[in-house]
Amino acid sequence: MKHFNIETSIYFGEGSLEKLKELDNKKILIICDKFIGTSEILKKVQSNLEKCDVAVFDDIIPDPTIKVVAKGVQVLKSEKVDLIIALGGGSSIDGAKAIREYYTKIEKNAKIDFYAIPTTSGTGSEVTEYSVITNEQENIKYALADKKLLPSVAILDPELVKSVPKSITADTGMDVLTHAIEAYISKEASDFTDALAEKAFELTVKNLEKAYLNGGDLQAREKMHNASCLAGLAFNSAGLGLTHSLAHVIGGRFHIPHGKINAIILPHVVRYNSNIERESYLDSKSEVLKKYQKLAKIADLSAINPFMGTSNLINFIVKLQKSLLIPGTLKDLKIDGSSLLEDIDNVYENVLKDICTKTNPREITKEDIKKLIKSIVG
Repeated sequence: MKHFNIETSIYFGEGSLEKLKELDNKKILIICDKFIGTSEILKKVQSNLEKCDVAVFDDIIPDPTIKVVAKGVQVLKSEKVDLIIALGGGSSIDGAKAIREYYTKIEKNAKIDFYAIPTTSGTGSEVTEYSVITNEQENIKYALADKKLLPSVAILDPELVKSVPKSITADTGMDVLTHAIEAYISKEASDFTDALAEKAFELTVKNLEKAYLNGGDLQAREKMHNASCLAGLAFNSAGLGLTHSLAHVIGGRFHIPHGKINAIILPHVVRYNSNIERESYLDSKSEVLKKYQKLAKIADLSAINPFMGTSNLINFIVKLQKSLLIPGTLKDLKIDGSSLLEDIDNVYENVLKDICTKTNPREITKEDIKKLIKSIVG
């Protein structure tokens, strides 16, 4: 028996930020980073909260650490907060999730509502029960998973992503693509998650480059914002895969933005999961290949059979990556990744422990990881 539900109320499209005006006489803590904390975005949010008492915690950093989470918990201890609003990209939303979760473990009777307002179109964290936190001492990212981490309300206002820089648009957009593809071929995929993943993939294919080339294209921005959320809903139920497991290990070690390292790893994992080298050109029966073929068709690629569809999907991902000026390997990023091969036992162990590996459609061996790492290092 499988299960699917959507617990977060989602408000989307132009003007959706005005949903905040319904809040009255609340003590609110906005959790964000320093950039958002001094931006017009924060002022825009605050202008919709005039009937509430609002405080700001703006110490979130990229890949939030245990130390930052602990600091946020102390702020919650000193404030009598009714509602947390996470404002920002995936790091701010993930950080807010962890802060609220650990605070409620300490204060057993605390009841704090949780709104998430993403300002990038990438993680889908506003609708997921996952939070990725960095352990500074071990230089590794941990994926937390608990239904208690789910925001009760998500607000997707495209006005908040118009000014996102091109490089971040590229990285976060490839994160959406990765979420959609990995949820689609997950062991736990279902008819419900497939529908969400397919739509997220389609919207990304049609709108990512448009949003990248013209940040002011509000329609493309809205479609990417929606795609990010749809992909989040898909993987929240279906799970992810090996691309994310590797990204958590490699990104944590070298402090590479999550979307960028996903983009680098993704085509190699698609090739690995498809086992395309062993599949006959004319007799491709793998269910994973058939799903990759379906995605190729959605992207209007030639996909006469599963083998061709998968090959063209891999080529499409690489071409899109290049058009967004994302490097293809760690070497292209000017990063020496040789330590990954020298430490392959720990890398393999951490990949196996990662929650995302459980739903990857193909089992992984240490030798497989070694081959993948060599390709990623360059």
